[in-house]
Amino acid sequence: MLIRRSRPIKMAQMTGGMRRIMRHVWPYLPRYHGLLGGAALALVGSTLMRLIEPWPLKLVIDRVLGLAPAGGATGIGAIDDLAQPNLLVACAVAVVVVVGLRALLEYLSTIGFALAGSRVITQLRGDLYRHLQRLSLSFHDRARTGDLTMRIVGDIGMMREVAVTAMLPLFANILILVGMGTVMLWLNWQLALIALAPLPLLALTTVKLGRRIQSVSRKQRGREGNMAAATAESMAGMRVVQALSLEKRMSASFASQNDQSLSEGVKGARLAARLERSADLLVGVSTALVLWYGAVLVLRGVLTPGDLIVFLAYLKNAFKPVRDFAKYSGRLAKATAAGERVVDLLEEVPDVRDAPSAEPAPAFVGSIRFEDVGFNYAGQAVVLDGIDLAIEPGQIVALVGSSGAGKSTIASLLMRLYDPTAGRVLIDGRDIREYTLESLRGQISVVLQDPLLFSVSVRENIALADPTAIATDEDIEAAARLANAHDFIMATAEGYDTVLAERGVSLSAGQRQRLTIARAALRRNRILILDEPTTGLDRENARLVIDALRRLSRDRSVLLVTHDLDFAAQADLIAVLDKGRIVESGTHAGLLGAERAYAALFRARQTEKGATVADPYAIAS
Repeated sequence: MLIRRSRPIKMAQMTGGMRRIMRHVWPYLPRYHGLLGGAALALVGSTLMRLIEPWPLKLVIDRVLGLAPAGGATGIGAIDDLAQPNLLVACAVAVVVVVGLRALLEYLSTIGFALAGSRVITQLRGDLYRHLQRLSLSFHDRARTGDLTMRIVGDIGMMREVAVTAMLPLFANILILVGMGTVMLWLNWQLALIALAPLPLLALTTVKLGRRIQSVSRKQRGREGNMAAATAESMAGMRVVQALSLEKRMSASFASQNDQSLSEGVKGARLAARLERSADLLVGVSTALVLWYGAVLVLRGVLTPGDLIVFLAYLKNAFKPVRDFAKYSGRLAKATAAGERVVDLLEEVPDVRDAPSAEPAPAFVGSIRFEDVGFNYAGQAVVLDGIDLAIEPGQIVALVGSSGAGKSTIASLLMRLYDPTAGRVLIDGRDIREYTLESLRGQISVVLQDPLLFSVSVRENIALADPTAIATDEDIEAAARLANAHDFIMATAEGYDTVLAERGVSLSAGQRQRLTIARAALRRNRILILDEPTTGLDRENARLVIDALRRLSRDRSVLLVTHDLDFAAQADLIAVLDKGRIVESGTHAGLLGAERAYAALFRARQTEKGATVADPYAIAS
């Protein structure tokens, strides 16, 4: 995925990004209404404690020290009747109690929001992973694995800064600002207006620099995603990288992207530091104005010294949310950019999905038909054009032709990895789009050219094919025996409990392929797709694999995609593709006798292999 050119971000775009994020986070919050409600109450309580906190100090200054006119009477009899020593003790105790309560309530609030946020993010990450698995192959063909991994692992974690660390505590900051502003206006509205006068200028500065920080952060985050993608690609292809001595070139490419990411990071840090210092300066100016004018009011007898202390304390706390935003603006901007990358994935709509009227497929008999099927990838040339093909139950049909002719695309359409752009695909007389994807794919067994194995035990790798998860050890061993895999499995250190290396690289290509055949055998489906199952295998491994496939194919409808014409020769029907069209079809003998495309292709392949007769491959009994 390419990094989009960074453009200045307007305020509407910034708030729009936050709304997009919260729109996807919000549905998770009601599940934790008790936890969030308790945290919110604790938040309100801690705000009230902040409002009360400076008042004991006011009483000490005005009444105990006697610096206020008329003894600093409060009008509250219980307080005014206390002797100075008792009032001093009461104020000291009150400070401890208020600060202690505030600390406890802030702790409960922080823990409550953190727990809710962690649970929301955990569920969101799981939903995002499942959503990615449902997205069509057309999306995954465009996407880069490393970048997707970055979004699932890194970006969604940073969303916590927006959803919890930023958005939910923002309510507390608003409460503090409104509450303290209200009390300041009640104490002296002229001084309150002077105190709050710099706030609009501070807000303007924050918005102006904040959108620049977010623009830089979005660009940096995209660059980091590209770095992750490049790293994943080079690690996955390390054998090729080392074989072709590409280490220096790969390192240079990574270093270039790394330096560009560093440059963006430094730029963002400078902007964040500039915003933070601007906030400090404006808060300092506001404090100086309040101190000057407040002192004038005290000298005039309009305010007491304690009132001025309360004003200054409130001013410090009232501007704290704005200063915190300035302090953490870089982190918040990165979190917002990361959140938007996650939301981009969540809003990606699969090209292939269940129709509203889709229903679970019944048990298939195995009749397959392609009716005037056409297909092309978005904005690209036609891949298939007017494909008409029928596979009867229990019949083996081979697709042959040059690379790029469209053979594997036909197999992909049968599994609904893509949908045809013209025509339709039917199983047992019904359009496969009428079935749910899960029920359709659950009744098709597949053996692909590139077998995918996971770093779990051999037993678990085979059992992955069982959608019911009830396969017994005997079932798994029977499938392995059918696939000619039992002997080499038992030759390993721990047999079926042997844990494979990543992607199964600890096994040979033929062994990996036989394990995928065992998977297909475990499913016992009536429809089987074999997509280049012998490509890259030596003669002995190919013989073992083909012998396993012969047994696996018995009594199943088989769509065989292969370049191996000796293998295809044993099929009941052979269809020859050229430039997305079926140019001829028939049996091996009939096509050779026709002396057309298949006969020429067969002779050319035999000449390449230095052979004159077909090898005794057989997938039909």
